[in-house]
Amino acid sequence: MSLLRVENLSKEFGGVHAVEGLNYEIQPGAVHSIIGPNGAGKTTLLNMLTGVYIPSDGRIIFEEHDLTGLAPFEYAAHGIARTFQNLQVFFNMSALENVMVGRYLHERCGLASALLRFPRLARAERACRDEAAELMRYVGLQDYLSTASTAMPYGALKRLEIARALATQPRLILLDEPAAGLNPTEALDLDVLIGRLTERGITVVLVEHNMRLVMGVSDHILVLDYGRKLAEGAAAAVRNDPRVIEAYLGSSVASDGAAASAGSAASAASAASAASGGGQADLRGTSH
Repeated sequence: MSLLRVENLSKEFGGVHAVEGLNYEIQPGAVHSIIGPNGAGKTTLLNMLTGVYIPSDGRIIFEEHDLTGLAPFEYAAHGIARTFQNLQVFFNMSALENVMVGRYLHERCGLASALLRFPRLARAERACRDEAAELMRYVGLQDYLSTASTAMPYGALKRLEIARALATQPRLILLDEPAAGLNPTEALDLDVLIGRLTERGITVVLVEHNMRLVMGVSDHILVLDYGRKLAEGAAAAVRNDPRVIEAYLGSSVASDGAAASAGSAASAASAASAASGGGQADLRGTSH
């Protein structure tokens, strides 16, 4: 049984379809990557899967519950968390406090307890702080436990968002370009962290332009192009698909690839990925 599925999912803006008629399933315990050129609809899809956008048509089913039309906090309450393409960090808070914010769904002390400072509030705050600190250590931020978020480097802030998402205790986490702006060493560390998330029993959906990362961690890849499903399957199958090569590299390259053997097509795709720098194979840009 799938963890999440979308049925005939569509989103349009002023008559322009950002996502159109998408049917897609996410299996539990796996790493699912969503890739595609500029304007493919990747981030729009993530926004629908977390309640930021309400679909124009179709349904979103998570653990057999229809979440279509719910607010973002309700998606989080059902066990779906995310990070963002552009950092969404509370820079007026410390790093630890940012992660503590993610615990809000699981805190049970109300307004009266806060005003009267009941002992259970103090105990709950200590437990929340301890849990946040443990999550920071889990993502490799143990050196920033007492640091203001404004003093953290960019790569650490990316991990901070993952720690905050984990604080919601998700069963599904969606990572929107987590490797963007990272150096090769940081990207390799991210690869390891994603593997640890699945070992923790968390299903991962990754939207990413770094093809080396995508091909290295993914159990399943969905390729979008102009809002529609272009291809899906295992990494090797997607990498050698002439339609995918055409979407990324242009029709002339795809024609050459179709005439060549599957091995030659794979070599061409790998060479193009390396030439574009850091595994970035998206030649239409990085916006959505």
